[in-house]
Amino acid sequence: MKFTMSVAMSPLDQLPELARTAEECGFTSIALPDSLFYSEQVSAEYPYTPDGSRMWDAETPWVDPLVAAAAMGAVTSRIRFYTSVLKLGPRNPVLLSRQLASVCSMTGDRFGLGVGLGWAPEEFEWCGAPYARRGARVDEMIGIIRRILDGGMVEHHGRFFDFDRLQISPAPSERMPIYVGGHSEPALDRAARLGDGWASAMMKLSEIRETVDRLGELRAAHDRDDEPFEIQAVCVDRFGLEGYLEQAEAGVTDAITVPWMFDGHGFDAPIEAKKDSIRKFATEVIAHC
Repeated sequence: MKFTMSVAMSPLDQLPELARTAEECGFTSIALPDSLFYSEQVSAEYPYTPDGSRMWDAETPWVDPLVAAAAMGAVTSRIRFYTSVLKLGPRNPVLLSRQLASVCSMTGDRFGLGVGLGWAPEEFEWCGAPYARRGARVDEMIGIIRRILDGGMVEHHGRFFDFDRLQISPAPSERMPIYVGGHSEPALDRAARLGDGWASAMMKLSEIRETVDRLGELRAAHDRDDEPFEIQAVCVDRFGLEGYLEQAEAGVTDAITVPWMFDGHGFDAPIEAKKDSIRKFATEVIAHC
């Protein structure tokens, strides 16, 4: 089982030191959140809290996850980075492919792309993308990104995007994995059809078990059940060594965690307290899994 450390909503000046400490302590990856902006009013509920409210406010620090990956990659040598998850729907796939190729190059291909549709209509509309038919658009975008990052000349004439022959260099020297997030049936089917793995938001272990089973059925239906597939999970009710062993038994291959939260430290806790929690987690959990 692999362990990923989330740095969501941490002060930005802490990120390089958190990445170095996580690498030293045996974490496989850093999970990077994505938020384009904080709109004062939103016309949809946030889908991953019981009451639909956002867990952050206008002053919560966010950095573009690709910029964060490049910065943390510069002070590390082994640990990987992936978005969990990047809101793909509001973005342009050609421009995003340029950015992805750059961050892959700057990190030595230590980057994976976790994607979701995006949930806020304002993020689509104010970035010039339609909110309607966002699922079909994202499916097409994933295909475009894969083809561009494979290298060489590419052209595309699709339902939502149209361009003649172009090439982005350098392309990644290794295939960049794409992980698909979301809990709905269409999102799970998208992960099974197009993804190298699935990324959860906050879920109970019983829900993760059911989802893993469903993903297995969908992958078999798409003749992909013999391919490698990551299950990246944020489990909210099984912790400690025993809890993570239960997650592994349920099919989780990559547990996303925030070590300092287990010690009662908040997102804005001092860096030394967070580093102590990372080391403690590595000693008590990672060393035994």
